[in-house]
Amino acid sequence: QGQLVESGGGSVQPGGSLKLSCVGSGVSLDRHAVGWFRQVPGMERERIACIGSQIDAHDGKAIYADSVNGRFTISRDYAKNAVYLQMDNLQPEDTAVYYCAADTLLFYIFRGLASKGGGYDYWGQGTQVTVSS
Repeated sequence: QGQLVESGGGSVQPGGSLKLSCVGSGVSLDRHAVGWFRQVPGMERERIACIGSQIDAHDGKAIYADSVNGRFTISRDYAKNAVYLQMDNLQPEDTAVYYCAADTLLFYIFRGLASKGGGYDYWGQGTQVTVSS
């Protein structure tokens, strides 16, 4: 059974940067779009960024939530089977647990062109990001 392993979370001051990593273990990420989500306790999970895959129509393309557009950058390294989220100019409102997920439909879901009620193919365990002074 494949899984996603996240790392890179931590605590930073406002204006700081972090880079999160999402590595596929037992799952080949080149066949899946990969997205990043975040969740604050008591709040709904927020979709924040997604990158397309080699097998959908969005290879090399990225989509961002308005809340992070211009500050966060999603990228992938096919050779390392990894997807990254570079987070710059972090603010206290970015504090959350960050998760990555992989699914063949994910980029379409982020675009609002598809839905999937049964959950995505793969999820990571989450990594905490805390932004405070």
